[in-house]
Amino acid sequence: MQPLLHLENVSKRYGSVRVLDGIDITVADNEFLTILGPSGSGKTTILRIIGGFETVDGGRLMFEGRDLAAVPINRRPFNTVFQDYALFHHMTVAANVGYGLKVRGRPKAEIAGKVAAVLDTVGLGALGGRYPAQLSGGQRQRVALARAIVCEPRLILLDEPLSALDVELRAQMQRFLKDLQRRLGIAFVFITHDQEEAIALSDRIIVVNRGRIEQQGSPEALYRRPRTPFTAAFLGENNLIPGRLEASDGRLCRVLSPAGRVVAAADGPPPATGSAVLVAIRPEHIALLPAGQAGADGVIATVTDVRFLGASVVIELAAPALGDAVLKVRRLADGSAAAIRPGDSLSLSWSAEDAAVLVPAG
Repeated sequence: MQPLLHLENVSKRYGSVRVLDGIDITVADNEFLTILGPSGSGKTTILRIIGGFETVDGGRLMFEGRDLAAVPINRRPFNTVFQDYALFHHMTVAANVGYGLKVRGRPKAEIAGKVAAVLDTVGLGALGGRYPAQLSGGQRQRVALARAIVCEPRLILLDEPLSALDVELRAQMQRFLKDLQRRLGIAFVFITHDQEEAIALSDRIIVVNRGRIEQQGSPEALYRRPRTPFTAAFLGENNLIPGRLEASDGRLCRVLSPAGRVVAAADGPPPATGSAVLVAIRPEHIALLPAGQAGADGVIATVTDVRFLGASVVIELAAPALGDAVLKVRRLADGSAAAIRPGDSLSLSWSAEDAAVLVPAG
């Protein structure tokens, strides 16, 4: 099936700096796609190219099979919600929302009807006569969303729109955004550097780093099966244990590490026997036992710190064989975790399906 939008082998330079290096991204109709990456990764440049605010130096931007290179911003069936909302402070909420329709020359009665309907959709039906300065941050964000959807675009672009909100309001707006996207039935492309936000909102995540795509897939696939050290480290916490692949049986691999033999699963064909690899294990997937009860494949480590975080406890451990590396284990703050103290010697183990074999970056 033809994608709604396709960035095909797109490259972009600013002077001598290459900010996008031959990226290939598709967006499906009705999809909530998040482009996730750190500052300087190229994610906002991708959004600006889609929106028409930047041109490409190489490759093509295709919408339903049509090249958009010569299509100006105001003729593209997209709307953008910016990080700073970009509301007109001298206009009422209703006037802000209806501005795009007014520019398009729509009749006043049509504008009034569509504005009223959209404000009801975003839960602001009673606030059309207020000005932006009279609204909370969350309400201003909803006005910006209403203005984006009132012209019935095929795609909405969101450039870190929740970054200025406090934690509680941000969580509320995340739930609202996902529900709104489902109700509208249109594609959202969401830009963020926040991993938890990406996991909570997305149908699919594309992780970008230094202008290239590191990995893409469902939130669960990326979280449970990172394929690169960058994805493993950036998308939530991960323990990375270096070693060499000793043997493999299908997807399951035995890795000989400085701390002993460990097991993990490869996503796809495993690396060659003898290859340098990393084993990535999430802190919540590690089981702890007293060192005296360790099996042959357990990693022995000493507790260096125990941090209470409310609902959970983070236990930091040092394994002398791993040098200065700090291993982290996350547990619910129950009685078993409370019994662990700095200085305890413990064995760390995990299910092979909860660990991923990665090839170190070249």
